Amino acid sequence: MELRRWTVLLGLSLLPTMSVAAGKCERLVVTGSPDAPPYLWRDPQAPTHLIGANADVLQQVAKELGLKIDLLYGGKRSLALEEVRSGRMDMLLDAPLTVSELETLDYIHPALMQADYRVWTRVDSPLVYASAADLYGHKGAVSERARLSPEFAAFAAEHLTLERVPTLTPALQKLLLGEVDYVLAGHYSGMAMAQTLGMSKDLQARERPIDQPGLFLAISHNSACNDPWLRGQLAKKMTELAASGLTEAALQRNIERWKTQLQQPVGTPTK
Repeated sequence: MELRRWTVLLGLSLLPTMSVAAGKCERLVVTGSPDAPPYLWRDPQAPTHLIGANADVLQQVAKELGLKIDLLYGGKRSLALEEVRSGRMDMLLDAPLTVSELETLDYIHPALMQADYRVWTRVDSPLVYASAADLYGHKGAVSERARLSPEFAAFAAEHLTLERVPTLTPALQKLLLGEVDYVLAGHYSGMAMAQTLGMSKDLQARERPIDQPGLFLAISHNSACNDPWLRGQLAKKMTELAASGLTEAALQRNIERWKTQLQQPVGTPTK
């Protein structure tokens, strides 16, 4: 009886410690793609940091949870992934959901955002587009930086004729010159780039999205911050985001931010 009482008292004495442990990680080191505006890109004024719509939304979520976030440049996409796999960084901010990575990452559902890829054509294009099958036999282009879903990437490799170019700029230039019939590009990034290049009156994004890959938060299995409390709280916040309007506002704000940067001469400080 005496032993049982001491056991209960010991258990009660541990409760505050267990409560603190549930939220033991007060700071997360986060990275992601350094070249995916308006979602995420490298800050030209602070190159060791990442900015963008995803970054803004995560910072707001972290503030509500009482967490501090360091959004750091971890190298190009493949290197950033390796930094998180190893546990040197805690989380990826824009991870595509792939089965192979389930061995190293815990994905937070639902996705933080959905990327929106469209079929871009010239305004006077005769191409009729209602589904991906309508692109058969037509020549297209896509930036090597595009983050298409694994399912659509596999489909495109088998059925579509796509020229891969280093960035979106030469892809849109090829489209304007008639060297390709269409370009696969993000709705927002394509719009910003077309406006910046003075092509917005000549090019159009078709209304129906061709691919909408999820951009997930993904926590490393090797992160000291990876615990049930954090995963549960983040999942709750991701669920609430859809109805909040926060993501759309962040996207619009960062489209303008990126367009402003594109229009500035190299070396000009942003305000």
